[in-house]
Amino acid sequence: MSLHTALVTGASGNLGKAVVQTFAAHNFQVYAFVHHIKQNDIPSNYITPIALDLLNEAACSNQVQAIAQSNGSIDVAVLTAGGFAMGNIADTDSKAIQQQIQLNFETAYHIARPVFLQMLQQKKGHLFFIGSKAGLDTRHANGLTAYGLSKSLLFRLAEVMQAEAKGTDVVIKVIVPTIIDTPQNRADMPNADFSKWTTPEAIAAIIVEQAIAAPTNGEMVVV
Repeated sequence: MSLHTALVTGASGNLGKAVVQTFAAHNFQVYAFVHHIKQNDIPSNYITPIALDLLNEAACSNQVQAIAQSNGSIDVAVLTAGGFAMGNIADTDSKAIQQQIQLNFETAYHIARPVFLQMLQQKKGHLFFIGSKAGLDTRHANGLTAYGLSKSLLFRLAEVMQAEAKGTDVVIKVIVPTIIDTPQNRADMPNADFSKWTTPEAIAAIIVEQAIAAPTNGEMVVV
């Protein structure tokens, strides 16, 4: 019996690492997409690191197709790659918006599109985007203009995909984390109440739980 297959982008980040490790612990064959493979990115029985430029659409499509052909299917994709930028409208020109769209939307779309097409052929699969409160509700985007706009596109893309996947067991979900407890966030907000934050491991556990559950209609998952 072949292993279930999971693709994870941003696998070198705090959340990405947790997602990779959690899926591997559940005996998924995990393809961990990173920008550059480091010495500690060693393949294991369940984890295969792959260097991939997520802004190269053709390379992303070719890599997804190769994985699908090798494994017969792609069961899960979790797209954690992205970036953050602060700035109100006065501080945000169109170049800043385009940079955030590249980091948060294009890097997701270049993997999501071929994965989604593969899942439509299979008529099943789980595709997870990582949204944000700033992208979900503009009231949380004050001072985060470019970031909020770029993240909002992921919610619209999920809606379009949900409509196209109607009648199949292809599930599209957007994870909307609260503040993630990472060393970077602690350094940026040293006076915050860390007990109210969510760990990458807790988010990863919820994603895996959602992925192995029976298919349900696409929805947001706030964690």
